[in-house]
Amino acid sequence: MTASSPPRLRVTYLGGPTALIEIGGLRLLTDPTFDPPGVYTSGTRSLTKTMEPARSPDALGPIDAVLLSHDQHTDNLDNSGRELLARVPLALSTASAHDRIGGNVRVLPNWETTELARPAGGVLRITGVPAQHGPDGSEPVVGEVTGFVLSGDDLPNVYVSGDNASLDVVRTIVERLGPFDASLLFAGAAKTSLFDGALLTLGSEQAAEAARILGDGPVVVLHFEGWAHFSQGADTVREAFSRAGVSERLRLPKMGEVVEV
Repeated sequence: MTASSPPRLRVTYLGGPTALIEIGGLRLLTDPTFDPPGVYTSGTRSLTKTMEPARSPDALGPIDAVLLSHDQHTDNLDNSGRELLARVPLALSTASAHDRIGGNVRVLPNWETTELARPAGGVLRITGVPAQHGPDGSEPVVGEVTGFVLSGDDLPNVYVSGDNASLDVVRTIVERLGPFDASLLFAGAAKTSLFDGALLTLGSEQAAEAARILGDGPVVVLHFEGWAHFSQGADTVREAFSRAGVSERLRLPKMGEVVEV
């Protein structure tokens, strides 16, 4: 990007897994979480939120679509996020989310693509991709999760991981749809009492290795702070990317910060 050319991708980090993505004249929101700090029930378990969101939903302006990786955990869709879903024209997610929420939640199966019309002409293509929210065999316990790939004529090829803990999944996505000009990786090394403390999201070392797999583009790391079940954070992410020799590609935004590509 030169000094005179506009960014082709703009990401505003709002906290946890929530980011505003501006691409192709459209405004997309990942996993909306806007509740205040506190203890929240997620299925039969409780998760503790520790940070305020950077903005309220009302301060965001119009949203064209929500990219909802999954609905069954409150750190990816909370009470305020559910209220916001009712006000947006479209949410793309899993079949399970559609069955539970209905309304404007549309199923986007793995490897299938939907198109959104861009204001200035052309389309943004959104493709569903796999995500594995824990170790092998964890889906019957943690539930169905999805990721997304954004693409289009004269647009960057962008991967949005959702809650994924598997580098093999990343490799499969790159083989079919990569390499990527930019990526949004959910990290944090999330752990609960499930699966003897196995990682439910990428740890810092895995996020750095994922960056190597994904291509040469910048990597925006999300979902690394704000919840008590994260076992790693900003410092370990920086250290891991440094050890892997990919520090120049890391974008680790502060709350409310905008990353432009």
